Amino acid sequence: MLVPLRPDERWSLDFVSDQLTDGRRFRILAVVDDCTRECLALIVDTSLSGMRVARELDGSSPSGAGPG
Repeated sequence: MLVPLRPDERWSLDFVSDQLTDGRRFRILAVVDDCTRECLALIVDTSLSGMRVARELDGSSPSGAGPG
């Protein structure tokens, strides 16, 4: 895998799941720029649908464009 040389060239996504003391589950989506190592977004909710992930990714880049 090639190392990204400029911001917005490649992003990494990671889903994390945990549980509150009352048993309710929640998820966190972390979006990280692989070049700058900047965390572009942390989205926390009890449910993250594909539509929600797409909407969040559309608005995550400081330059207004996604990776590529």
